[in-house]
Amino acid sequence: MSALRKSAAKYMYLAESGMRRSSSRVSPDTKPVLYSYFYSSCSWRVRIALGLKKIPYEIRPTSLVTTEANNSTNCYTNEYRELNPMQQVPALRIDGQTLCDSVAIMHYLDETRPLHPLLPQDPHKRAKVREIVEIICSGIQPLQNRLVLSHLGKEKSGEWAQHWISRGFRGLEQVLSLSSGKYCVGDEISMADCCLVPQVFNARRYKVTLDPYPTILQLDQNLATNETIRESHPHNQPDCPPKLANK
Repeated sequence: MSALRKSAAKYMYLAESGMRRSSSRVSPDTKPVLYSYFYSSCSWRVRIALGLKKIPYEIRPTSLVTTEANNSTNCYTNEYRELNPMQQVPALRIDGQTLCDSVAIMHYLDETRPLHPLLPQDPHKRAKVREIVEIICSGIQPLQNRLVLSHLGKEKSGEWAQHWISRGFRGLEQVLSLSSGKYCVGDEISMADCCLVPQVFNARRYKVTLDPYPTILQLDQNLATNETIRESHPHNQPDCPPKLANK
């Protein structure tokens, strides 16, 4: 057996073992619970991933805004701090445990539930997906997230977000122009696509000019036809304000 086949066999064994261990702790009828804020791009990544992998789940709206008066869980309560010490979203209760980072959650889903994989089998393509994920999740989104922009204040936050998203998109466009097919890496939808769609939404939200990034725009257009991505859109979430819902 080749080294690659041995590695794949080991991966499947570990995934199946993880599923067996999980099922021994939790009823198979217990749905994962996702703590999610409708506008959170990190939450949206996980909503897409759960949908693509066809994993039924319960959504628990979780507000990141202390002044909101709705039926959401509030991330600033002591109860939520026990669930997620960073007081951020998403948090996913699954298999008797709680995971609190979108990328860690997506990897866990792929490792424990191998059907409808979010990572390609080819090692180079797999590495390229991870590269794109890190460009977005480490190099772009954290610089324009809600906490950073709130700290800067309204006068500076818009320009700041535009600058850092544009800077990140210049590099991302170059990477995607070499790796993409129908999706971010070839013609298989992947974890990279779960991350790209919310980031393009953020760019539009902060009025970034997207014309210089034709590959990003084309990929976003391709992904917009996916039913799972449409259903997971912020404006289709239960905590979306009525003035934005279904738009």
